[in-house]
Amino acid sequence: MRCAHWHRTPLDLAREALEKSAVPYVDRAVQCQLSAHDDSDHFGLLTDDCTYGTALWLRWHGTDETELVLLPDCPVAAPGPDGDSCCLFVDHAEQHTWEDALEEVSCTG
Repeated sequence: MRCAHWHRTPLDLAREALEKSAVPYVDRAVQCQLSAHDDSDHFGLLTDDCTYGTALWLRWHGTDETELVLLPDCPVAAPGPDGDSCCLFVDHAEQHTWEDALEEVSCTG
């Protein structure tokens, strides 16, 4: 299950993100993309249109500590020949994004 925390993108950081990427806009609010957690940093994806293999994230803790971070993509993929890639960053805590999707799939008919 994904973290339920959201954070508004501060205007100055939105401007900085636009300068660092080739996209014409960034979201004004982002949801933490990590698995459900409480007291650690939260990470919301702003854009993956940066240098190949990296993405620009909004990292926050509480309401006052907010910053942009450029992080390398997580290289781990789900097992199997057609395994989905993880949509997070290297060394993220908890589950990969494809593991969250596996939990949501019901095997009962």
